[in-house]
Amino acid sequence: MKEQYGFHVDVEKCTGCKTCQVACRSLKESETGKFYRRVYEYAGGSWQENSDKTWHQDVFAYHVSISCNHCDEPICVRVCPTTAMHKDEKTGIVLVDHKKCIGCRYCEWACPYGAPRFDSQRGQMTKCDGCIDRLNRGEQAMCVTACPLRALDFGPVTKMRERYGLQDEIAPLPEKKYTSPNLVITGGRHARSALSKDGTVLNKKEF
Repeated sequence: MKEQYGFHVDVEKCTGCKTCQVACRSLKESETGKFYRRVYEYAGGSWQENSDKTWHQDVFAYHVSISCNHCDEPICVRVCPTTAMHKDEKTGIVLVDHKKCIGCRYCEWACPYGAPRFDSQRGQMTKCDGCIDRLNRGEQAMCVTACPLRALDFGPVTKMRERYGLQDEIAPLPEKKYTSPNLVITGGRHARSALSKDGTVLNKKEF
């Protein structure tokens, strides 16, 4: 493999506008509701009354834009019975070979990030492919280009880590130990750890 690619997500900049979702779906012409990129709204905290009748709060909220993390140890590749799900030899991007995919959905059920999506019209799996066709033309992934706050970036993960740091876990995402995701996160002051129970995803029905 030449260079493993990965995403950077700046949670402090992300406003939850979901422009990345819309741009991705428009480019990929995916089915209604079948987002390759999802923006989680994660929030928690409470208000408490003091003895002097004043109030204080520890309320927090942030957004996490997430798609396929093109993991070093992708479970989707491991469980695929036909080797349709595989990593690109040049970039490490996880791709679907539609000549081999039988639509069994094992990858969908196994992935802790919900990245593979079933296309009922095609009867096969689809997912974020890092806009590999755009990359091959020297262009950036569409979600990155579309983000009005520049909260997303995509490229060789070593460069992402050099540029943005080494943080790679945040609630509500699972711990990295399961798949070794190629994800770099700028968390901000409200960010909670992957194991945190402080908050909840407010927009589960969207996914």
